[in-house]
Amino acid sequence: MIWTNDPSRLMMVAGMSVGYALVCLAPYLRTRRKRQAAARAKAEAAASPGWIVTYASQTGNADELAQQTAATLKLAGIPARLCELSELDAQDLQDAERILFLVSTYGEGDAPDAAAGFAGRLMTTSLPLPQLHYAVLALGDSAYAQFCGFGRSLDQWLQAQGAQSLFPRVEVNRSSEEAIGQWRQQLSHLAGTSDAPDWGAPAFDEWRLSERVQLNAGSAGAPVYHLELEPLNGALPAWQSGDLVQVAAPADPSRAREYSIASIPADGRVHLLVRLHAHDDGSHGVASGWLTQQASLGETVQLRLRQHRRFRLEGNAERPLILIGNGSGIAGLRGHLKARALAGQGRNWLLFGERNAAYDYHYRAELDGWQRDGMLEKLDMVFSRDQAERRYVQDRLAEQAELVRDWIAEGAAIYICGSLDGMSAGVDAALETALGRDGLDALAAAGRYRRDVY
Repeated sequence: MIWTNDPSRLMMVAGMSVGYALVCLAPYLRTRRKRQAAARAKAEAAASPGWIVTYASQTGNADELAQQTAATLKLAGIPARLCELSELDAQDLQDAERILFLVSTYGEGDAPDAAAGFAGRLMTTSLPLPQLHYAVLALGDSAYAQFCGFGRSLDQWLQAQGAQSLFPRVEVNRSSEEAIGQWRQQLSHLAGTSDAPDWGAPAFDEWRLSERVQLNAGSAGAPVYHLELEPLNGALPAWQSGDLVQVAAPADPSRAREYSIASIPADGRVHLLVRLHAHDDGSHGVASGWLTQQASLGETVQLRLRQHRRFRLEGNAERPLILIGNGSGIAGLRGHLKARALAGQGRNWLLFGERNAAYDYHYRAELDGWQRDGMLEKLDMVFSRDQAERRYVQDRLAEQAELVRDWIAEGAAIYICGSLDGMSAGVDAALETALGRDGLDALAAAGRYRRDVY
């Protein structure tokens, strides 16, 4: 690391450090207030027992809707305990009179990471629940064969235990406003109120596309572009590493596309890494095609920031980190590495996979610099096509199972970002072999195993 005695540079570094500290402090205070509010809600629910609003969220949608659901009940004078599904045990289910379940589905029908323990612990057993009345809001994406698979499985398991449904399961495809409106209508009827807090998503803001560079010219894979955007009004909003942006492409503004943020506020811009998606007929993805091919530099982009609580550092900010991913997943991991470097946290291990080192070594200069400066303790890059036998990041991970166990024993957290097909399942299997399924589920329940996969 290069030090300087230049007062102006020292002032700039100090200002950036203070600013970052404030950015980190704000979520801590919000988390503490959230925990205090949850404790108060639990105490209130104990005084008037029976109501629980519980959620299982992968990217934060179910969490937000659960908070809005609990707020609607509170407005109607109904105290309810708000909690993650993983916090519920058999006794909670047997004591409760009414539970509202708001759950996402991860991948092809699986429970979100934080709910895997609940699914394995309770949904594989018989648990008589004749007194329970419940409702399920299932969030999913119809592009997957097992649409809303976890929500459907939960609903079927509750029915098999003798629980009674308050109204038919509501299924939400890609955050459909119509489906969420059905849930809200049923909830208002149930609570006996037509009034409710505003459930609308935040408006999109206008951002300028300031830079676009292809990172993998000559690659056998689809083109990958580094984009930089800045707000038109000049005021840069706060976000944390791990957060997302939603982009509304002109050809389909009703369906926003999400991308991991590859930068931190100290960079002064939102950085994205976008792979150009091509359909079988040769046409391009609506958002990726527009962002990488059609939009001109300087053009306005409709964009809004979105908190991704399940992928933020938060309570893991001081832990060693094992960061694993592939392809454009380097974006979310780059954001974390930037945040760690700014905070002086150098206990980081990156395992990353792509096609060829000659063309697909994204952000190589940065990674080399962090390693040289002691901000990246261990770097494992795996290029699948640089040898006769295909090798992937999960293969390298499996070879280092003992080291993974050592890092976990020292308190490390694991963050995975990249493709759902192939990489994510392979990495999960390698980690299960190294740590055991129970150990991995325990890490997920403790917030030390986090994934942003797509």
